[in-house]
Amino acid sequence: MSERVITPRSRGFLFLDSHPAGCARLVEEMWRAVPAPEHVPDTAPVALVVGSSAGYGLAATIAGLARAGIRGIGVCFEKAPTERRTATAGWYRTAAIAELALRHGQEMVFLNGDAFSDAMKEQVADVLRERFGRLDHLVYSVAAPRRTDPDTGAAHTSVLKPIGEAYRTKTLVFDGAGTPEVKVVETAPAEGDDVEQTVAVMGGADWERWIDHLADRGLLADGFTTAALSYIGSPLTDGIYRQGTIGAAKSHLEATARTLDERLHKLVGGRAVTSVNGAAVTQSSTAIPGIALYVGLLRGALGEGMVPPIAQLADLWDQLTGVRPLDVDEDGRVRLDSWELNSAVQAAVTERWETATTETINHLADLEWFHAEVQRLYGFAVPGVDYTAPTDTQIPWPDTTS
Repeated sequence: MSERVITPRSRGFLFLDSHPAGCARLVEEMWRAVPAPEHVPDTAPVALVVGSSAGYGLAATIAGLARAGIRGIGVCFEKAPTERRTATAGWYRTAAIAELALRHGQEMVFLNGDAFSDAMKEQVADVLRERFGRLDHLVYSVAAPRRTDPDTGAAHTSVLKPIGEAYRTKTLVFDGAGTPEVKVVETAPAEGDDVEQTVAVMGGADWERWIDHLADRGLLADGFTTAALSYIGSPLTDGIYRQGTIGAAKSHLEATARTLDERLHKLVGGRAVTSVNGAAVTQSSTAIPGIALYVGLLRGALGEGMVPPIAQLADLWDQLTGVRPLDVDEDGRVRLDSWELNSAVQAAVTERWETATTETINHLADLEWFHAEVQRLYGFAVPGVDYTAPTDTQIPWPDTTS
């Protein structure tokens, strides 16, 4: 057993180590926050969550287990612990979810590897066929910097850039002592094939490939539903997000949903939607210029009125499993972001944004909450954890055979 005291060390919003006990406690917190099921099905639905270990995919996995009573498979890509470094936070979170699922008598298999690869798709198909039969639901939540196209072998790289012209925005940074600073940063516009590369990674191609792979093997149940998780966000971040390269990928994802929806309706009487979620602090979102500032100001304006990812995904599972009908907008999207994009909320956040400076930021944004949320991504700042005590870092990956 390898035990040591783990202290948070970071470069900006990126932490070098993760805390196993903190990650486990965080997973337990999220599970307990899920509302009790309104309806318990006679047979537990079989679900696949692609991107199950972080952000909204993590919330989808936990809410699926605790709210919808799912069994099935989670797919993610995490690093194991070494002698010098801890495992990634997602590794420890996955181990904790598997333990909770086992405790509640729910069969959940977690596979670690490249979700973009056909090898992983075939591994999932084998597990489905051998242990679960047909698939009722698929939630797709993958945010990645690179993807290798299985057909061509070409490697694509996504970028965070505006389209057309450079983009200037306020952003929030913290120095080594944790002191906040509001700065203006400029991001150069996309060039060459940046848009196409980003769409190839973050668009709908891989989601569609998952559906094709499982459908070709006869593994989709009648009434199968699938949702790809997405984000639109505020006009304050539009230039770098929805109108940028990532936005082009999200538009492709939504177009893919419409295509898949038609096909699945004919094939198995199924549905495909994108689920537009509200803002949250995630490992992906903190990398986007302006998003950290925006989320901190949003929390400052709303306080406890912010709807956490676990509550949003419990709502989505109710819709996917038929507890409530799928509620989609005119573009076929499930909207879980109405609390954020409410006009009064956006007006309040915009007013704070316009007056935000290094001198005023502490009064306008909930920085204590934001800083804690960033740390919690890595298992730190979780109430009830003794961070002065040694903790075992060599947590094994959940057994896939039992």
